[in-house]
Amino acid sequence: MLEIKNPIIQLKDVCISYTPGKNAVSHINADIERNKITAIMGPSGCGKSTLLRAINRMHELYPDIKTTGEILLDDKNILAMNPMDVRRLAGMVFQRPNPFPTMSIYDNVIAGYKLNGIRLSKKEKDEIVESNLVNVGLWDEVKDALHKRGTFLSGGQQQRLCIARAIALKPEVLLMDEPTSALDPIATNRIEELLLKLKEEFSIVIVTHNMGQAARISDYSMFMYLGDLVEYDKTQIMFTKPSDKRTEEYLTGQFG
Repeated sequence: MLEIKNPIIQLKDVCISYTPGKNAVSHINADIERNKITAIMGPSGCGKSTLLRAINRMHELYPDIKTTGEILLDDKNILAMNPMDVRRLAGMVFQRPNPFPTMSIYDNVIAGYKLNGIRLSKKEKDEIVESNLVNVGLWDEVKDALHKRGTFLSGGQQQRLCIARAIALKPEVLLMDEPTSALDPIATNRIEELLLKLKEEFSIVIVTHNMGQAARISDYSMFMYLGDLVEYDKTQIMFTKPSDKRTEEYLTGQFG
């Protein structure tokens, strides 16, 4: 197993099933390094999004999904914690930009505080909104329209707004499920540049179909196939010298 000296996340024998007796994710063991970008790749239906969503307890919204094993975040087993606390520590950004449609840009950024019942002064709110919109490179574009709805922004701007919303609560980890798959190449490039900057403050785990994206921005890569973690290594090593034939076939476009 790849040795990580100071992991932020430890996956220990994690299994996830949608139907009893049939694992969608099987016996995953992996440590994820702090302040790095770790990409999870693999063909559709291989379990990568299922694994990602387990890290912030999204599966509990569906009663039939069962998760076993341990997922440690800073040495605390998140499967034994209050799900709301977990979601504060692990921010999530989805495939399609999803600003809250009835909320302004301003209210979208601080939505996490409201949902968690955290009261803030007007000054604190203003500072959080500005600093996080600056962080995602959106402030100059929207500072004169903060009280317009987030849905009036372009797709790429909406996704950066969603990232601002996710990081506003200062999570330990930023989880991203194919965050650029609905965006054009220019918007994708801006998000990729943003992630390289954000890893100075956050540990990022990104599910991606885009092997070029994984090669460009990730420090580590996992390759999953049929619910199994086939290979996990530094991205540069995996892309140049994969140790498993299935990884090689996937990376060279022979399946997936």
